Amino acid sequence: MFALPPAIVAGEIVRLQTRQHVVALTFDGGGNSDGATGVLKVLRREHVPATFFLTGHFVQSFPVLARVIGRRYPVGNHTVNHLDLLRLSPSAATREITRAATMIRRSTGRDTHPYFRFPYGSRNSRTLRLVNELGYASVRWTVDTWGWMGLSQQSVSGAVRRVMSNLVPGEIVLMHLGSRFVTLAGIRAPR
Repeated sequence: MFALPPAIVAGEIVRLQTRQHVVALTFDGGGNSDGATGVLKVLRREHVPATFFLTGHFVQSFPVLARVIGRRYPVGNHTVNHLDLLRLSPSAATREITRAATMIRRSTGRDTHPYFRFPYGSRNSRTLRLVNELGYASVRWTVDTWGWMGLSQQSVSGAVRRVMSNLVPGEIVLMHLGSRFVTLAGIRAPR
């Protein structure tokens, strides 16, 4: 199928391999788009790079937003319907991934290779092997802002504390787009 870049032959990225004081900001888009415009404005205003992991459902529901994201940022595959791949047959899991790749490419203009994020982070050796055989590396995260819990369970300041409390070079930060998710859209990036 596709060859994985040498830096990710192990099949999974958990942290960037660097000693520089940088982190990777990643956003999962699978639900609604309510927080996306604010996130994009802050990233653009502050010149902050990010990677977006989108579902096929998201790009189908929000095609204009998907195109805007695709013009500026790398885009990874997050399946069509955000299903737990452990509960699917290998053929059904493959369809979720390959259909999403097609949908995302059409909507964003971006090839999702080699970036894949498992819904819920749920994977095992079988699903990891399947993803790798499709030419993807699983992109995990070092810290989850818990934005998926919604504002009733997690505040912006709480999310920032989670990220900053054990900050190390190469950290991969997981955030989400959508109205029930906490994003860091209200936080100014340090200069």
